Amino acid sequence: MRLREPGKVCESLWCLGQPESCVYVLEGKKRSMLISGGMSYILPDVLAQMKQFNIDQDSIQAVLILHAHFDHIGIIPYFTKRSPTIQVYASQRAWLILGDPKKIATINMFSSAAAARIGLEKKIEEFGLHWSYGMSGETVVDGQIVDLGDKDVQIIETPGHSSCSISAYVPQLKVLFPSDSGGIPFKDSIIISGNSNYTKYQQSLEKLASLDVEYVCADHFGYISGQEAGNFIYKTIEQAAQKRETLEKIYLRTNDVDVAAKEVAAAFSYENPDYFLPIELYEGICRQVMRHIASCLDSSGIDR
Repeated sequence: MRLREPGKVCESLWCLGQPESCVYVLEGKKRSMLISGGMSYILPDVLAQMKQFNIDQDSIQAVLILHAHFDHIGIIPYFTKRSPTIQVYASQRAWLILGDPKKIATINMFSSAAAARIGLEKKIEEFGLHWSYGMSGETVVDGQIVDLGDKDVQIIETPGHSSCSISAYVPQLKVLFPSDSGGIPFKDSIIISGNSNYTKYQQSLEKLASLDVEYVCADHFGYISGQEAGNFIYKTIEQAAQKRETLEKIYLRTNDVDVAAKEVAAAFSYENPDYFLPIELYEGICRQVMRHIASCLDSSGIDR
């Protein structure tokens, strides 16, 4: 079952934000953790929901960045400024990205543009949500456990959507937080998101498939429970393989990365006109994916 409204996921776990951009608060005996950071413009909603659900902001003493794209780290500056001793966890690659002034500038530009599209750009300034150069935190690696007291947050390196992607699993609740590494549950479909390296993306999905899962908490479009949650990664693996075949056929037919990317982006936009990413940005993603597909095909020496 797919659920997109903010509220209680299960004992000690809350989904907050807006349907297209979700964050989670995991409550532990020693401290609570904010998992993922969403888009910056969801902060007013998140704060109102915390008040509505009686979530203690002061208990949030840990933040987990699942990857460093602008739409997954937006509200984190608010919490780090509010509580300077808060521990922020991310992969080594994510910290490299967040330590690069040019990438920080790009993150802030996209964040402001997303807020401006819905008339909330003033909220970015009001809450001080721009990332600043020099923010740092703790590096987590594959297999590491972050202890919240009575909850273990297990870190799983899952590159492919981005070079810095990690996922998290809480065995006590059988909850998986795959971010975009696990596929995006848009409406009744699954958006395949092997954006930076499609091959690693598929390998990461195989890594997640062995987990015993009752809840899949996605960063976009809410969370999944029950039988569908248990089967979600397997479905994503199947659809990722099918999509790869389609991408390979398009590239082999066009023999041009740019032409192929435009075709894929146009088809996606036609089928999903209300998807939250603008077509220009999605076309850039398709170009990146197609470059990887082309590289794999060209190196394999397939006869055209």
